[in-house]
Amino acid sequence: MSPITPTNPKKLRNSKWTSLHPENREKHFLITRIEQQKNGEINHCQIQAVLTKRTFLINVSELNDKRKWCHGWL
Repeated sequence: MSPITPTNPKKLRNSKWTSLHPENREKHFLITRIEQQKNGEINHCQIQAVLTKRTFLINVSELNDKRKWCHGWL
């Protein structure tokens, strides 16, 4: 799948992602919150591990790194 551009928060929120290097069996994630600047640019997003419900704050540009993340669940 093609990467989500950081300019569309409606498509990014609640989207599903797979970590290609899972830690602590946390492989599948959901985007639960998006942090935007006043100009609408997205800086960070909060992801939640489906298995453990732990949350992490990551830079949205990391999601476009195909070596780390895949859009959707594999």
